[in-house]
Amino acid sequence: MRDPVREAKEQFRDVINGALDAAVEEGLLPGAERPDYNIEIPADAKNGDLATNAAMVCARALHLPPRKIAEAVAAKAQLSGTCFERMEIAGPGFINVFYAKDWYAGTVAAVLSEGEKYGESDWGGGRKIMIEFVSANPTGPMHMGNARGGAIGDGLAAAFEKCGWNVTREFYINDAGNQIEKFGVSLEARYLQIYKGEDAVEFPEEGYHGEDIKVRAREFADLHGDSYVDAEPEKRRRALIDYALPKNIEGLQRDLGKYRINYDVWFRESSLYKDGTVDKVVGILRDKGLTYEKDGALWYRNAEVVGAALAAEGKTPEQIEALELKDDVLIRANGNPTYFAGDIAYHYNKFAIRGFDRVINVWGADHHGHVARLKGAMDAVGCGGDRLDIVLMQLVELMRNGKPERMSKRTGRAITLTDLLEEVPIDAARFFFNMREPNTHLVFDLGLAVEQSAQNPVYYVQYAHARICSILRNLAAEGIEPKKLAPEGLRLYDTDEEKALIALLAKYPGEITETAKSYDTARLTRYATDMATAFHRFYTACRCKGEEEHLMQARLSLCLAAKTVIANVLTLLKVDVPESM
Repeated sequence: MRDPVREAKEQFRDVINGALDAAVEEGLLPGAERPDYNIEIPADAKNGDLATNAAMVCARALHLPPRKIAEAVAAKAQLSGTCFERMEIAGPGFINVFYAKDWYAGTVAAVLSEGEKYGESDWGGGRKIMIEFVSANPTGPMHMGNARGGAIGDGLAAAFEKCGWNVTREFYINDAGNQIEKFGVSLEARYLQIYKGEDAVEFPEEGYHGEDIKVRAREFADLHGDSYVDAEPEKRRRALIDYALPKNIEGLQRDLGKYRINYDVWFRESSLYKDGTVDKVVGILRDKGLTYEKDGALWYRNAEVVGAALAAEGKTPEQIEALELKDDVLIRANGNPTYFAGDIAYHYNKFAIRGFDRVINVWGADHHGHVARLKGAMDAVGCGGDRLDIVLMQLVELMRNGKPERMSKRTGRAITLTDLLEEVPIDAARFFFNMREPNTHLVFDLGLAVEQSAQNPVYYVQYAHARICSILRNLAAEGIEPKKLAPEGLRLYDTDEEKALIALLAKYPGEITETAKSYDTARLTRYATDMATAFHRFYTACRCKGEEEHLMQARLSLCLAAKTVIANVLTLLKVDVPESM
């Protein structure tokens, strides 16, 4: 697949290296080992389409002023046969180049030729990657953090797929351990209260107080009546869990499906205990001397493992000591494994058993303290902590009319994913949650999300696509249809607005790759917004109808290319692509 910007950067580097070699050969520059230099897209197109700091970074090695080096490079640069038409020197020695007409024509041709595949690459080379996200506790409904994590995780997965990775989307079901025990106790109390009264049955202080627990208990009572009131507590709790947990998981699947998230794997924590994986990783750590017993429990030497890793990274003993690293319990005194033991086993399963090359977890920022110890544990069990990356996601603040919105008026509780999707379009939810880097605080404006105006970012982008469709429909009604043009027919782009739009089209493949590499899906929503703005500017400045036939057709081709790329990025984000609005 074509990547016009990457290809141009490679050509520019070849031009610079060739010019430096020629300048040395002719005695214009002294020979010396050259440091690496950057090639970037200037913020202002007046400073070129691409620019390099090669002359500046070579100044020390060549013992010459950057400007003199740049002049020597410009004198020997061979642009013939490249995608550049001219080179300029700016400021203290920046070297800038400008695209030739063939580059603009080739970019539009590439978009039209590749269509929905435009933007794809083979960077991943088919390597296996798992992206685990949301993984909400199945003991209750999903909240705003889960909604944001779902949009980010699904967007990342789509970007990696476009980059040639073999992607697995996974949801980790915490169906074992303390939270399930607490779930059972909570259900039991609500069930008994139905028959004995709330005053007669005390609800556990640390139980789950949500209305959903009452609903499940009532459903169970409607199904079984009072037949479990006098049953053994353990049998009663087990029956309640076996009824309610599948219902909750089914609800998670339904709600996430409505949110356009479909997982490849729903992985149960309980399976790690059944198949012996938890025992296996504990045994590995014990055999390596990384465990010890204290107060009847088995402990993991987390401070030792993480401290050694930090020291290898160059941290001083004082810096490591300031972190106050602590060891972790793996097996409690009662013989039950901790959540951390299960988490080590789960990630061991990802790497050692299922063979993923890389794993990305999308977590809430409150889990930041767990990152280093889990990565360290992966090193300890031989899986390589550097293959595990954690995307930490900050909180979401809901706003309405400039004021915080904390509670659902319908239920009187914190707003859940279901509440949100009943109020705002799914398109808006998915787009808005991807509008900021994961590690930044996000303000979600409920009023803006339903507004049908250019102030609403997703509406603004969708409208650009619908506008192009409308333009094409109106022309078709007059008998004007776009024609497939030969390369020379696309060499007519000459206005700043045309060039700016085409330059943005050319950036799309790189934006997808950088989204995957940086784990930042906000790049995609920014790009989509920039595309909409560039198209509106182009169409305001450049007429299609009424122009000479060749120019009209070239601009219609550009309209089609813009339509294609806007559709591609919205589809990647799983946002609808309307043809009319």
